Amino acid sequence: MLLNIIRAIYMVVCAGAIAAYVSTDSVAPAALGARPLLAFFVLLFISSSVIFIDIIIPKKRIDVISAVYFGLLIGFLLSYLTYTALQPVIFAEYKGVSLMLMNLIFPYLCVTMLLQTKDKFRFIIPYIEFAKEVRGGRPYVLDTSSIIDGRIADVIETKIIDSPLIVPSFVLQELQDIADSNDKLRRNRGRRGLDVLSRLQSNPRSDVKLHDVRQEDGKGMSVDQRLVELAKKLGGCVVTNDFNLNKVASVQGVDVINLNDLANSLKPRYLPGERLTIKIIKAGEAPGQGVGYLDDGTMLVCEDGASMIGKESDVVVKSVLQSSAGRMIFGRLPTAADR
Repeated sequence: MLLNIIRAIYMVVCAGAIAAYVSTDSVAPAALGARPLLAFFVLLFISSSVIFIDIIIPKKRIDVISAVYFGLLIGFLLSYLTYTALQPVIFAEYKGVSLMLMNLIFPYLCVTMLLQTKDKFRFIIPYIEFAKEVRGGRPYVLDTSSIIDGRIADVIETKIIDSPLIVPSFVLQELQDIADSNDKLRRNRGRRGLDVLSRLQSNPRSDVKLHDVRQEDGKGMSVDQRLVELAKKLGGCVVTNDFNLNKVASVQGVDVINLNDLANSLKPRYLPGERLTIKIIKAGEAPGQGVGYLDDGTMLVCEDGASMIGKESDVVVKSVLQSSAGRMIFGRLPTAADR
């Protein structure tokens, strides 16, 4: 509303100024004074064209605007200084064209240079930087699976993450679509994801930002590819549980944080020969095997453990199978040689 009022005031001011100008006796150039009504509408159209440009480009990035502004400022300043320095040696008939060329070349070079280096370029004085300051390190771009999983909220509670969490608009839309699904299990997963997102936003320790991505920016691209492209653009990394997204991002040089890998890396390490005490709760797939679980949920398969189902027993670790999907420990019942 305020923006429309400003536009209306601008049009009224332009119309008044142009009307006052074309109605005077001394109008330059003379062609404007010969047809004042036509001149009024032509000048009004030219002055109002900036409103049209403003409307068709509704979202403007402050870093780009700053780069263009300072690029023009420095460019014209360099043009003036260069022309002043070279003026004594420039022939009189070439001074006009020389000044025009400098006023065109220097601003262009400065604007393009700042646009290409705006994320790294910093003026020593007055300490102007074109990249907005963000809290913490690189941003983490969350995908749907990591939000539904919910462990990212628990990780935030540990205070080990000080980076902004980016939730793209298409990920939020996907969560809403899952929450509106006719399938009960899928609907519950979607609602849990929305609850986790709400929990993250209400946590004062987390810096959650909803990133609006225009539909045309990712036209013809899958959600995974759009996540990878957004992470590239923001200079961040993708947080996911999706194995395929993990591989796609890695191939394209984008860093990935896999929550399963993170969880597995924090679990206690067991070496072959170590002894554990565990309750065997069921039979395994192979004859004679027994299966139990550690406190962190890691499954342990015990050879000849079927006879100990329902009982606690010491188990000697034989080997550990580690993957992104989780960890599995293989063991056996202790023998006389182990005692």
